[in-house]
Amino acid sequence: MGNITGNFIGQIHLLASIAALVTGFYVLVSAKGTKRHKKIGYAYILFMVVVNLTAFMIYRLFGKFGIFHWFAVVSILTMIAGLFPLFVKNTKDYLVYHFNFMYWSVIGLYCALMAETFSRLPEIVLTDTGQPNIVFYKFVGIGTAVVMAIGIAFYIKYRPIWQKRYGD
Repeated sequence: MGNITGNFIGQIHLLASIAALVTGFYVLVSAKGTKRHKKIGYAYILFMVVVNLTAFMIYRLFGKFGIFHWFAVVSILTMIAGLFPLFVKNTKDYLVYHFNFMYWSVIGLYCALMAETFSRLPEIVLTDTGQPNIVFYKFVGIGTAVVMAIGIAFYIKYRPIWQKRYGD
């Protein structure tokens, strides 16, 4: 597994990412507000904390703080924004805010999966020196756009249902 992940931190990152992908998918498609949803939702948050913390320790692709590190910052902010309404409950629509931000947290994770997949194609996306080339950015951009488009389509379809069920 070391050749795929690079080192121990990469292995932890990979395992936490897989667990977050599974738990995140579950909380999106399962019944909301149940004990199981809450438990698996908190597991998702725990896995995502590990994913994001380990992401800040991985510099294989750029050798420095890069775009994927900035996306980890966005991921953390999205999770905080998704959890905040649950703890504050200061509006009638606090559950809608929770669902919206947590939905985008999971979609962002699937976008990261697409980007990570393309970063594993070194013959295609890296130069001879190991740095990303223009094809890398095209693959990552197109792959992420496809995942985002699917996420937007589902969001447009289900947001009115969430609003009606959990809003005012």
